[in-house]
Amino acid sequence: MSSEIRARLASRSAAAALSLTEPLAGKLLTYYELLQRWNRKINLTALSNLDDSIDRLLLEPVAAAAALPHSGRLTDLGSGGGSPAIPLALATSASSLVMVESRARKAAFLREAVRELELNGSVEHARFEELSARPEHRHASDLVSIRAVRIDSPALTAAIAFLASGGRIGLFESLTAQHPPLPAGLSLTATVPLLRNSRLTVLQLG
Repeated sequence: MSSEIRARLASRSAAAALSLTEPLAGKLLTYYELLQRWNRKINLTALSNLDDSIDRLLLEPVAAAAALPHSGRLTDLGSGGGSPAIPLALATSASSLVMVESRARKAAFLREAVRELELNGSVEHARFEELSARPEHRHASDLVSIRAVRIDSPALTAAIAFLASGGRIGLFESLTAQHPPLPAGLSLTATVPLLRNSRLTVLQLG
């Protein structure tokens, strides 16, 4: 199966005009195979179609990386099965990664992924709204990524609390997604089409 996934990853990245280095491709494959193993025990994510899952889980975050800060501190809210957090951290060479997940079994998977991939990362088993009030997390990130979380005013306010001055929020969303008015200090800086029917919306603080 590994050779099949490697071949499909190469094919899908070429179709999306994305160039993957060998080290990045290797890490993405390691993450994907770990996700497959755990998915047999707990429902982490839908993996019914190989091409669809490679596009959404692996290549969409890689495509987004071109529009986001590199070598910074990344926090991902509602991390679930680890995408976009893990591929995005790999593609941007994030200096650190914090994944926030309120479900215990998914948090356990994320910790295993951090160990397996030797990431400079940690997993917080908590609701991100609560975590944003803790002093050690306030203003400690250069980038906050969000997917599959309802984007309302409280969510954006909580996301802002994680950001250092000038930090950015990357929203992974559908092309038809709607947002509430942005909180004071937050501005829209870019909207970037990704793969299939998705886009990245980049918001900046300050």
